[in-house]
Amino acid sequence: MRLEIRYGRDGYQPLELSEEELIGVISPNEVEVGDPVEEIDRSLREPLSSPPIEDFLAGGDDVVFIVNDGTRPTPTAAVLERIAQRYDLRKARFLIATGTHRAPTEEEYRLIFGGLYDSLEGRIHSHDSVADEMVHLGSSKNGTPMEVNRMAVDADRLVIITSVEPHYFAGYTGGRKSFLPGVASYATIEANHRLAMSDSAQALVLEGNPVHEDMMDALRAVEGKRIFSVQAVLDRHHRVYRVASGDLHQAFRAATCWADEVFSVGIEGKADVVVSVAPYPMDVDLYQSQKALDNGKWALRKGGVLVLVSKCREGIGHGTFLRQLSCSNDPSAVLEGLDGEYRLGYHKAAKMAEIASWARIFAVTDLDDELVRQAHMVPFSTVEEAVRQALRDMPGARVMLLTDGSMTVPKVIP
Repeated sequence: MRLEIRYGRDGYQPLELSEEELIGVISPNEVEVGDPVEEIDRSLREPLSSPPIEDFLAGGDDVVFIVNDGTRPTPTAAVLERIAQRYDLRKARFLIATGTHRAPTEEEYRLIFGGLYDSLEGRIHSHDSVADEMVHLGSSKNGTPMEVNRMAVDADRLVIITSVEPHYFAGYTGGRKSFLPGVASYATIEANHRLAMSDSAQALVLEGNPVHEDMMDALRAVEGKRIFSVQAVLDRHHRVYRVASGDLHQAFRAATCWADEVFSVGIEGKADVVVSVAPYPMDVDLYQSQKALDNGKWALRKGGVLVLVSKCREGIGHGTFLRQLSCSNDPSAVLEGLDGEYRLGYHKAAKMAEIASWARIFAVTDLDDELVRQAHMVPFSTVEEAVRQALRDMPGARVMLLTDGSMTVPKVIP
């Protein structure tokens, strides 16, 4: 059986496996989708616990839209085009929720805003977690300082456009993540992400998840702020599945249920070898691609091989996590070393070291081989070479492929 593995924006790598070797190809669930314009319009007409968006925006003196950066497949342009039928977007300002990511490139700006970009270009600001002016809004119950971009705090109307899918330590993306980490200060994001070291911080988990709870505290700090949210759930082909609009919390809760329908996938058992793909645009760097490893681990038996497939177009990403990850050849020693002072990125090191302590990690990337080895992974040029090596090491092993490991969460069916 010949499989085509996505690699980069338009590329593919072949993988040949027999029926005996392949235990399953796992992708997000197929769901029935309709016309995306009709679904977005329906959501805007029928917002949850909120007036329609045209009424919400009426009389706003300082309207700010918070939108995702280019690392998310959020259908921002499609949503804005429908809002533009109801409101003159040139009256608003736009804040890109980059968190600690870099500002979008020109290509990414045009991906985010589509055909509206040229008319809005002068009204767009990319959040800078270090240089932008922040407003201190108190501290969370975990002690996280709540510092949020003044542009968002001072607005008299906020419109948040985001997408909801599983997130490996926040439970889900979307909703409250547009504030923290989206438009928060570096210190706030660092303090919040330290909580990701907890075993309770994992995909699909909200109750008892300290990262999620911290993010909710950030929203409580701006309680009373007029906020309208548009939260989309996409299908496995990045088409619009469902959209919830209106009250931020109610829309988020609705969207998480739809996200489970798409991205929580049942499997009958774990595999000896799991190939987990970080598809474009999640393959931007190793820092982002790590999510495919964390999701892939749920399908892997102890002692198995996890194969990461990601172009890592822009290299490592945050270097801090790699420096911490490479401080010892022993993954257990790396984990022990993380008990001390925390720096942003250490949670990534912890998640990767935890996997490396009970499984082997192979990597098919464009990264330098030595950098891959420093990350406790074995470099390979092709998926075929990586899987063949795993099968040589474990005769009779069974292979599972996660075609979208960055978002798919495999769950063993009881």
